[in-house]
Parts: sequence; structure tokens; C-alpha cells
Amino acid sequence: MPIPPLTCPRCGTTAEDLSGCAACRAQGVGANPVPPLADLTGFRLADFPGGPWGLPAALPVPGEYAAAVGLGEGGTPNVRIPHGGSAGGELWVKYEGGNPTGSHKDRAMTVGVAAALAAGADTVVAASSGNAGAAAAAYAARAGLRCVVFTTPKVPETLRAQIDALGAVRVVREDFAARNAAMRAAVGRFGWYPLTSFAAPPAGGNGYANEGYKSVAYEIARDFGERVTAVVVPVSRADLLSGIARGFRELRSAGLLARTPRLVAAEASAAAPYAAALARSGRAEQERTTVVDGPSPAFSLGGQRPTWQGLDALWRFDGAALAVPTGEFMAEHRRLGARGLFVEPSSAVAVAAARRWADARGGTVVAIGTATGLKDTASVRAPAAPVPELAELTD
Repeated sequence: MPIPPLTCPRCGTTAEDLSGCAACRAQGVGANPVPPLADLTGFRLADFPGGPWGLPAALPVPGEYAAAVGLGEGGTPNVRIPHGGSAGGELWVKYEGGNPTGSHKDRAMTVGVAAALAAGADTVVAASSGNAGAAAAAYAARAGLRCVVFTTPKVPETLRAQIDALGAVRVVREDFAARNAAMRAAVGRFGWYPLTSFAAPPAGGNGYANEGYKSVAYEIARDFGERVTAVVVPVSRADLLSGIARGFRELRSAGLLARTPRLVAAEASAAAPYAAALARSGRAEQERTTVVDGPSPAFSLGGQRPTWQGLDALWRFDGAALAVPTGEFMAEHRRLGARGLFVEPSSAVAVAAARRWADARGGTVVAIGTATGLKDTASVRAPAAPVPELAELTD
């Protein structure tokens, strides 16, 4: 099966490479070309085992590569979270920390590395704040490919160790812009296969790889049916959000869902381009929104501009964008830990936004918990409450 070409969903231009749509980039808009939507006619949700390779026919790469790149990704648990909103309803976290390298990026990288194999690549490359780099390293190692990860000095030690342990070559540049510029130069000069976003303005990651995120929508539909009223997704370049949206579009087109949930983008308030964009009047203004990107414990989120496909997901699914202050999502981070769920701060942004949504509107709300808290332990604090009985112990 040949790999289908990628087409820009905004302007219809066929992509020449994996850097995003050049025509839209010339207009100051970051838009990411995509393959055709899959036809799920005849698919039974009840039979879906989960994960990207649970339905190879929905992916743009041949299923024969599954054995070479699969690590058992997908099929992640749904964890119910107590909340006290007057509107009632239910709050759930789909915990992507249950994936092999501990984040949702595994769903994309298994498909992206398969696409690299199909393209005959010998080296894959990623620009990453951590999770994507670790996932790229793991799946490249699984497939026997060389992996180069461009990153910055701010990446947490746990993520640096994970990338190194998985055999990738880690190249450090001083900041986000320099990191992406170095990857852009490497792709252009050496022809290495890109797995992540590296263009300016940011357009999104590898359009084939991102199809792996559709499986999140399939799993939510399988596990909850039509009772989910909203899915809340933490966003940066919105690869996960737009992939989930494409999955729900496929399910709806095939008649497998009569009603799809609203999609909500969750952002740290230090950098919230989607919330800023949706506050503007017209779509032409929204897709060219620029904000100041400030520091945040949720370091994998943010950015100065929204991507077009992220906005499109919100437009199509009656969506919204919620900006969450640091104090609110870090309180959520501690609250989740007290309930036995240790997530990274970026995931806590989504849960805090989902709690707001559920408390105000009720219904069944699912937040995507993108990664385990083991990815970044710098913000962890010991419980403040003492244990009085310990005073009675002696050596």
C-alpha cells in the first residue's frame, strides 16, 4: 500500500515535505497537511482492542510495520476523579502515562517511525522538550533506526536520562528557536526524516505520525459511547487535539457516533494563544493571533501562535479554550497526587480545565492526562501534614 500524499486542510495544497504548508506559511499561518480521513464503514467499536495498530486500516502506513515498531501503546486507563460541582456530572482522566515511554507521544511516534521505515529512512530526528524525544528514541530503537533529538538545557534530568538510555543522540541548543533551527538545518542538509514540528511559524508535527492520535478518540468512544459531553486536551501545536478531532470525524462519518463531544483546549495562562484567538471576532484574525509566551511549570505547553488545525478542531466541535493560572493547575497537580494519580504539570492543566468545565456544565467530561509525573519531578513537594505517631518512635 503506497503512503498517500499529505494535503493542507486549509488551502488544499499538496505538501512537498513534512515542514507544514508552505503556501499558508507565506501568509503567516501555521497549517499542517494531513492524509485523507479513513473510512470506518464496517468497523465495530466493541471489537477495537485499542492503540493505533488496533485498527491498521485507519492509518496511512502499511500495517505490516506494526510488528517492527509496536511496543504495546494505547489502551490507556480511564480514571474517575471526584469533583464537587453543583452541576453534577462526572470527571475522568484518560491516563496516557500508561503508554510504554510514559506519554501520549507514543501513539504518534510508533506511526511516524513506521512511515520513516516505509520511506527508506535510516535516521529520524525530533525537536523536543522531552516527551516526544523519548518516544522517538524508543520507537527508533525498536525499528533499528538512528535517532537524533534536538533539545534545550531546560529539559528535566529524568527526560534527558530517558532519551539517553534509549540510545538517541541528544543535541542541546540554547532555546526553543535555536533547537528548531538546528533540526530544520539537519533535515535540509542530511535528509533525515522529521518526526516533530520544526517550521516557523509552528505548523505541527509529522502529518503521518499524528494519525496515531485518532486512536484516543476511538478508545473514548468505545469506553463511554455517546455520554461524553466534552473532551479536554492540553495544547501547544495541537497535534493531539487535531488528531482526536479527526478520529471523532471518522466515527461520525461512519455512523458509529450520532453525537460527538465538544472539544476544549486547555492552556497554561502564561501562554494561551488559543484562548486569545477565540476571543477575536473573525477566523482570519484568529488564525494569525500572536501572544507573548511566558515561563510555566507546564513547560511542554504554550507557544506564541495557535496552529490552524488546532483552531479547526475547535471550530468543528463547538469548542472552547480555557487558560489556567499556575496556582490553579499546580493545586490540581497536588490534588491528583493525593488521589493516587501522578501526572506531569501539563496534564494537570487539562484536569484543572476539565474540572472547571464539569463543575459549571455537568455532563461526562474526559481530560487527557498526557504523561506520567515521573517526566518532571522538580515541582513535587512533600506533603505538609505531619504524622503525629512518628514522634513516638525511637531508634
